[in-house]
Amino acid sequence: MTGAMTGTGNRHPTCIVMGTELFAGDLDEASRSVIERALSGQGGYASLTGVHGLTLAQRDPGLRHALHEAWVNFPDGAPVAWRQRRNGVRHAKRIAGPDLMPLVIDRGREHGLRHYLFGATPAVLERLEANLLERFPGAQIVGTASPPFRAMNAPEEREAVAAISAVSPHIVWVGLGTPKQDLWMHRLSPDLGAVLAMGVGAAFDFISGNRPRAPMWMQDSGLEWVHRMVHDPLKLAPRYAAANTLFIASTIAEVTRDTVGAGRPSR
Repeated sequence: MTGAMTGTGNRHPTCIVMGTELFAGDLDEASRSVIERALSGQGGYASLTGVHGLTLAQRDPGLRHALHEAWVNFPDGAPVAWRQRRNGVRHAKRIAGPDLMPLVIDRGREHGLRHYLFGATPAVLERLEANLLERFPGAQIVGTASPPFRAMNAPEEREAVAAISAVSPHIVWVGLGTPKQDLWMHRLSPDLGAVLAMGVGAAFDFISGNRPRAPMWMQDSGLEWVHRMVHDPLKLAPRYAAANTLFIASTIAEVTRDTVGAGRPSR
């Protein structure tokens, strides 16, 4: 099912995959939409979600609701973009956090966009900020914060919102991982007002150089998950086994429905 993304001056196609509506376009269109939204003062939040997020949302009502309430969800996964193309949006591409975040920061310089980095460890944040400023001179990073690894309590969340609001960024980049970042943005986005929250997951680790990113051929072929799993097997192997199995089953079911439907005689 296809539709159109609202909330910006330009409307872009969307496509539903596994019950979640996702932006269906390329990286250039995605970056322009984010910059436009950030400058509009409408706030809200965007989730970058892939196979793990879509499959987890099938059994996690809180995450499913958070994705439903987002300004937009970007397809951070080659298999997800493939499903979109299969469903009729031929130009749909993967929108990955490590690609979208630097592009928005780069292009945002001419608009005076101000950025806040929320997530990861202090050491990773320090390298992330240094790398971004080296790559994009003049970019405005107005603050950083490393929240506790555990769930934040209410006073800590209020303190985090106050710290972000005090420096008036256009965008707060949230690197807490799925589903933690999606639930955090859904819960606190109303308190952030005009600030746009962008949940980019592991982008902090990749852009900072804390973790190596997969070679381009693996990214393009949808095998980046293999590269990530090899570098963190204890954490990621069970996740990918469950998520990939459910995604493949969903894809087979969709193909079967379409094939059976196409084979039925019209009345």
